Amino acid sequence: MSELTEHPFAEFVKILGKGKKGSRPLTQDEAYRAMSMILADQVEPIQLGAFLMLMRVKEETSEELAGFVQAARESFKIPANAIQIDLDWSSYAGKRRHLPWFLLSTLLLAENGVRVFMHGAGGHTEGRIYTHNVLKYLNHQPASSIEQALSQIEQHNFSYLSLEYFCPKLYEMINLRPLMGLRSPVHTLVRLLNPLNASHAIQGIFHPSYRQVHQKAALLLNQSSMAVLKGEGGETERNPDMDCLVQSVQGNELVDEQWPALFARRHVKAEDLNPEQLAQLWKGEIEDEFAEATVIGTTAVALKLIGKADTQEQAHELATSYWLNRSAIKK
Repeated sequence: MSELTEHPFAEFVKILGKGKKGSRPLTQDEAYRAMSMILADQVEPIQLGAFLMLMRVKEETSEELAGFVQAARESFKIPANAIQIDLDWSSYAGKRRHLPWFLLSTLLLAENGVRVFMHGAGGHTEGRIYTHNVLKYLNHQPASSIEQALSQIEQHNFSYLSLEYFCPKLYEMINLRPLMGLRSPVHTLVRLLNPLNASHAIQGIFHPSYRQVHQKAALLLNQSSMAVLKGEGGETERNPDMDCLVQSVQGNELVDEQWPALFARRHVKAEDLNPEQLAQLWKGEIEDEFAEATVIGTTAVALKLIGKADTQEQAHELATSYWLNRSAIKK
């Protein structure tokens, strides 16, 4: 009886699964090769499940994330003459406690000349509000291709594109969460994709320990301007009731910057989340100091990242000016 030949992907499962003393993290090159095989459908489903959960138990390193992202980027089909994007904004977590006020931050930036590309995925976690579900309340239609996203950005300085339209295999993997019962490394790496190679990138995470992992992975990926913060609900959104540590890459340096809370006392969470309030706040039809501070505070972090302001104070002043003079309430 002939021996069965070991599957090429088994190498990576063995590295991760040899036990406490025998296992180790993947190198960046090993992570790149493993993800390249996954994206090329050269991996059996049982291997993929084992790989993702082994990674989940040990948690991803910066080198592994960089390798995964490197492989994913090579799979994207981006037009050679694509316009330069200013800011890559990931939106994968969904909101549960508050409305996604950060969307108004992206609109503020867009109407003031900043080209923003937002990418995300929705539906993988029950009970959350996802970006693609609420854009219609702000009269924005999600794109359904890279080409359409680029066209929208040329016209409006903003576009949202779901992961399924530029990396369907990762989209398929992110939606394994209900089957596994746990998030996987895919939920982390998608935030780092920056598929259109924007000059700057901003990301939100939920678990504080991941800030530094993202920061170092961005450095390995030669992303020279990037910021990550513990966002409200895991989205890229500053909570004005709390101090906010923003960890960034500026050139070749890792920078940590503390942004103070904007209120002395915390606000009570709204009982109901009504997405129509996004448009109502934008148009000045309702007042909500928490929501306004969220929009302005989040915008300020982005403005400092992209070099529109040198200090936190300047960033807040400019963000406030953008808000008070937004197109929706101009006479």
